[in-house]
Amino acid sequence: MKALRVIISGGGTGGHIFPAIAIANALKKRDPNTVIHFVGAKGRMEMEKVPEAGYSIDGLWISGLQRKLDRRNLSFPFKVISSLLKSGKIIRKFKPDVCIGVGGYASGPLLFAASRMGVPTLIQEQNSFPGITNRILANSVNRICVAYEGLDRWFPKEKIVMTGNPIRTEVIEIEGKREVGIKHFGLNPNKKTILFVGGSLGALSINEAVKKHYQEMLSAGYQILWQHGKAYIESADKLSKQITPGEAIKLHVFIKQMDLAYAAADFIVSRAGAMAVSELCHIDKPTFLVPSPNVAEDHQTKNAMALVSRGAARLIKDVDIRENLWTELETVLYDRDAQTSLKNAIALMAQKDSDERIANEIIGLSQS
Repeated sequence: MKALRVIISGGGTGGHIFPAIAIANALKKRDPNTVIHFVGAKGRMEMEKVPEAGYSIDGLWISGLQRKLDRRNLSFPFKVISSLLKSGKIIRKFKPDVCIGVGGYASGPLLFAASRMGVPTLIQEQNSFPGITNRILANSVNRICVAYEGLDRWFPKEKIVMTGNPIRTEVIEIEGKREVGIKHFGLNPNKKTILFVGGSLGALSINEAVKKHYQEMLSAGYQILWQHGKAYIESADKLSKQITPGEAIKLHVFIKQMDLAYAAADFIVSRAGAMAVSELCHIDKPTFLVPSPNVAEDHQTKNAMALVSRGAARLIKDVDIRENLWTELETVLYDRDAQTSLKNAIALMAQKDSDERIANEIIGLSQS
């Protein structure tokens, strides 16, 4: 039997790249002979992360259209033409049975070319509000895998399949790891831990809020595990010099072993990126979401509200967190009924085996 050949395109952020790799791994798990090739955007993080995961990748000369007047927009038409031509060459050479787009700049030209060449196509939309690339591609692709209800406002209803977001299983496997996590981060096993995560680069508002309110948290008997991000190393270094040795606050530029961080945490304060939200639904901890205001179409707020509207998380607006962080935290930290309600509600939001469901759709398309 002929081995399945698949191209996966897109990237730009971990929120696109990690689902793409999860899909690839699910296909390889189903059949190790499956041949998978990635297409990304030159200079973006997929060009590093995909080879690290063991897959080959081609890069397109493509970037987004700037929303304001900007001289970089002058090159945009040439980038699109170049990327369409290169996508066609890649497809003719690789001869895929299915082409998949996960969002991001590179998925646009690759999937457009594939659909014009008669190759079955599928897109995976992580957010509750779809990105512009996937909205443009919606009418030309064969299948659309989504993680939230209500996306028929933007996508043809007959193409939509509810699969959830494929997530890194190693991140959400936290059962029985609390003691290991506490020891790994040098935390006190007798204190409750509040985990702050603002993404790999960090979040200015969350960082400034923690700086302002950490003494209140420590005075109340809590300890802090804080990923401040690569963009805020200097300010975090200054703060670390002010902290008394042995004080219950642990600063990290980036936490690689997120499973241990989640396992050690009793409460979580996080940005509301699609993949972060999907992971948190599997963690079952009282969660506060702080949507970033610096993303297209404010989709993080829409991601957050999908949980908040069901009582599965609490919302703290980015504009409010500097002043109100401790006040918002107190509404849950001292209310066991609120904690139980949040944990029960967020557990119901978890969508299991999303990578396997998407793999099923891909294999079905290849056989249709």
